[in-house]
Amino acid sequence: MSGRMKILASFALLGFIAGVVANFTYHRVLPALLQIFPEVLRAEWVLSGIAGAVLTLIMLVLWAYLSK
Repeated sequence: MSGRMKILASFALLGFIAGVVANFTYHRVLPALLQIFPEVLRAEWVLSGIAGAVLTLIMLVLWAYLSK
């Protein structure tokens, strides 16, 4: 397996694990956090940070797939 494919597979596995954690967080942890910190978790900077992380992962996948 080439180095690029190892990186892509590693990030795919990390993405899967992050999805499982996000699902758990959404159903169990987020309701409790929203009761404790309602304004912080609804802040625009939190949503911007999440969007930036997703865009960074998309760029990483594109780089790994398209680079020589």
